[in-house]
Amino acid sequence: MRTLYRRLLGLMPRIGVQVTDLGPGTALVSRRAAYRVTGADKDTWVLRRTRDAARSEVAEGGTVRLGDTGALLLMENPGGQDERRLQLAAAEYLCTQHVAAMLELYGVNCVFDVGANNGQYARRLRRLGYSGRIVSFEPTSETFARLEKAAAADPDWRVYRCGLGREGTTAEIHIGWKTMNSLLPASDYGKGRYSRFTKADTEEIRVRRLDEVMAEALDGLADPRPYLKMDTQGYDLEVFAGAGERIAEFVGMQSEVAVLKLYEGSPGMGEAVAVYEAAGFGITGMYPVTREATTGRVIEFDCVLMRADAAPTP
Repeated sequence: MRTLYRRLLGLMPRIGVQVTDLGPGTALVSRRAAYRVTGADKDTWVLRRTRDAARSEVAEGGTVRLGDTGALLLMENPGGQDERRLQLAAAEYLCTQHVAAMLELYGVNCVFDVGANNGQYARRLRRLGYSGRIVSFEPTSETFARLEKAAAADPDWRVYRCGLGREGTTAEIHIGWKTMNSLLPASDYGKGRYSRFTKADTEEIRVRRLDEVMAEALDGLADPRPYLKMDTQGYDLEVFAGAGERIAEFVGMQSEVAVLKLYEGSPGMGEAVAVYEAAGFGITGMYPVTREATTGRVIEFDCVLMRADAAPTP
């Protein structure tokens, strides 16, 4: 025998109201839209607009509890997932969450975004709640124009059209490599991996030392606590060297370190990490950026490091 509740649900479509049945005692009622329902557990559903109200359960094993955090990872058809793409997407998410947590823990109030490209990193920080100053550096004319536009409405996001390096100079940068423009030429390995590296377009840019721009970038901050993010396609150690003794002022940093070298003359991961550790930084996170599809080998990691003696006292 149908309950009054069930009879009422059955009548609602006759008056133009859509009903999505979620189970005993629970239903979603909407005026026009129908929803597809994915069950996560007995008290959790994921709803998506659809043209019909077909119910779709998550496949067996498609709900993964992430320890005792209360978080759930939902996966439809988990057996059909591309493992490499899934791992890299998860690593990017975890890296950005970790960086946001470190910025808050260490009281960072100025992020130096070196190799800013179109401003993706800065926009991500804003979405994650970072409200301090951001100082972005991008040397190429076309990309800088997009960066400048992205930062225009943000009063505490400053942009500089220059590269950073070991010494102040002018240099030719390889362009036309999408987000991978570099002051270094592509290695044989890099050319084999990316067909875009076969192009040879260049642009003359200005290169400055990091310690030269710090006073202006930090101006107005009563107690500067800067963080250095570098993504310069093999040139990070040169940027780091340009900070000189003022690198001691940074409470943390982030660098893209290479296991397999895409650029001629770029340092390997071990060499780069040794330099950072010698300067007083310790690794808090390592996240793969790219991997070979055929072998599974990691090509580059995002390496996050913090200065332990700059951590707040409990």
